[in-house]
Amino acid sequence: MTAMFDQELREQLARAREELAAARAEGDADGVQAYEGRIAGLLRLAAQHGIALPHEAGEERTGEEEQHLT
Repeated sequence: MTAMFDQELREQLARAREELAAARAEGDADGVQAYEGRIAGLLRLAAQHGIALPHEAGEERTGEEEQHLT
């Protein structure tokens, strides 16, 4: 079951990144904000379950967000 959860998170993260790139290309500020939030949420969910997902510097959580997770 854990492998399925891991794979689903990875697939959702890949889709969110694709949609983020499309929103940026279209100049859709609301879409960019929404997909940035989606990516951050997926990364938080993965971290809560001990799943390490690759992320870019801009996708890293801030210290303040880390404090809210504990």
